[in-house]
Amino acid sequence: MVIDFLKRSFDRLPIPVEKQDVFNLPNTISLIRIGVIPILFYLLFSPGPRASLVLAILFVAAALTDLLDGYIARRYRIVTTMGKFLDPIADKLIVNTGMILMIPIGRIPAWIVAIIIIRDFAVDGIRNIASSEGMIIQASPLGKRKTLCQIFAVSALMIHYPFFGIDAHTVGMVILYIALILTVISGIDYFMKFYRTSIRPKS
Repeated sequence: MVIDFLKRSFDRLPIPVEKQDVFNLPNTISLIRIGVIPILFYLLFSPGPRASLVLAILFVAAALTDLLDGYIARRYRIVTTMGKFLDPIADKLIVNTGMILMIPIGRIPAWIVAIIIIRDFAVDGIRNIASSEGMIIQASPLGKRKTLCQIFAVSALMIHYPFFGIDAHTVGMVILYIALILTVISGIDYFMKFYRTSIRPKS
């Protein structure tokens, strides 16, 4: 199995024990995802059809590795503090960077990007406040669907040009509006959960 091969190969690397909390396989995959971000800056040059397709493939590959490092961490019980920090940060950096870089070249409306990013900051703030107060707010299934829609939308908008007779930009915009709706609804859901949890009498 590919994952087992990766795990065995990585275990053979001469990594000091005191650094394994940072330099383990799941964390390394997260760092590789973050390493894709500088390549996405090529979007600022308004690339042609081939380059746009290559960028979209890189983006999708980086986004899908989120499933890989999460699976490896759970299967081999490699759950570390650094991993808990890197994994969500890598996801947001990749998706948000992709959206922001497409604003100057007119592939995505700035106001939609602003709403999505502001919502993410607000939800992260709520969860941090709740955590500091000993409250647990469960992740919303709508939030996961929102993230998937964002990935599909950004991928299509990166392709931009007609692909196999399909208008990639139009498809991307349709999915992006769905992601926007889920963004707003899931954000309200988090606020409501926080409100109900905060007013609940403490025993």
